[in-house]
Amino acid sequence: MIFDRAYRQRLEADLARWQGDGVITPAVFAAIRSALPPLAPGVNIPVVVGIVGGLLIAAAFLAFIAAHWMEIARLLRLAILLAGIAVAHGLGAWFARTGRPVLADLCASIGAIVFGAGIALVGQMYHLGGDFAGGMLLWALGALASAALTGSRGALAVALVAASIWSSMRGIEARDVPHFSFLAIWLLAAGLALAWNSRVAAHLVAVATLPWWLTSALQADLEPSFVLANGAAVLFGGGLALAAAPWPRATLAGSVLSAYGAISLAGVAVLEVTTVNDLFGAGAAGPPPWAIACGIAGVILACTAAATTRRAGAAFAGAAIGLVLLSAAVWPPRQGGEPWLAYAFELCAMLCLVVSGMLDGARARIVAGWLGIAGVIAGITWAVKGSLLRRSAFLAVAGAAAVALATVLNRLLPRTNQ
Repeated sequence: MIFDRAYRQRLEADLARWQGDGVITPAVFAAIRSALPPLAPGVNIPVVVGIVGGLLIAAAFLAFIAAHWMEIARLLRLAILLAGIAVAHGLGAWFARTGRPVLADLCASIGAIVFGAGIALVGQMYHLGGDFAGGMLLWALGALASAALTGSRGALAVALVAASIWSSMRGIEARDVPHFSFLAIWLLAAGLALAWNSRVAAHLVAVATLPWWLTSALQADLEPSFVLANGAAVLFGGGLALAAAPWPRATLAGSVLSAYGAISLAGVAVLEVTTVNDLFGAGAAGPPPWAIACGIAGVILACTAAATTRRAGAAFAGAAIGLVLLSAAVWPPRQGGEPWLAYAFELCAMLCLVVSGMLDGARARIVAGWLGIAGVIAGITWAVKGSLLRRSAFLAVAGAAAVALATVLNRLLPRTNQ
């Protein structure tokens, strides 16, 4: 179980209050505190000042070298770059041995950045081929190796940024198929996040999925909104399935992935309502099979999580995923009139997302659902061309249905609580 600083502070306050109220004895209070693992050292003011100072010194060194770059012999330039990488990792090792992990992580990150700069400068010095994307791949692999050897979250971030740039460039060059090679690096990064049991690394891995899906959605002759909906589905469903796993490492990573999946699902819902008829309704080709498979997998994973945990929150989350996918599938072309059924699916999906978050205590889902409801209502009201009177009637009917449902639930829930 992960005891972060905020949770520990809340627990300490609760224990003191319980002892003051007589719920637990001082002996029990002391036993609980002694059983808790020690907190990892945090980032205090001296560490922040040290980080800023280190960054300033590194920037001054790089500026000095750049000012005299043409005056330095090629072999000496290469030696300087290698020395910079060695010094950064050497300092990182020293900081790690002295119990300063934040500074050690920073040094490993600087080493990974210098490695990328070295690739670019060596290519410029020796007039190597102009395959910029290939250089980004080499940078990503080097930074990923550094992250694996040092446990640096910053080096992992550098690796994922470089890999995303590489994948985006390859995807733009292809313009017909997604760049699936990126998934190999992404899976390696995800494996590191699981091995480290790190929430920060899980956030980095989750964020790295977004550029890949955006680039894939912008392939020629595709419906971007449909592709993005399937991407949000597999991210959300996969996160729910991981969170339902019996392993704490998977639970931590799954909670982070499901949060990003919920936010992505809400964003796709708003995107479909506000822009699909104007910008994303002219795709010539049918839905790609790989995207459809991702959407189906997302629904299956969410249903699996609901069946495993026997919690209604995961079931409502699966319903939200399915409704967003259905709305993307039934959306008519530009000349097909207003998609009332799709509007209803989107509103129900966002409502299910809010209910799911409330049942599971997942704040990210609650926020995403409310933002999605607001965006969908705004899109139906203002952003879609058509009869304003008909849209007002649709919203009135949807509001009346919601009020009626709330009335029924208000009468049923108190009886079940008695």
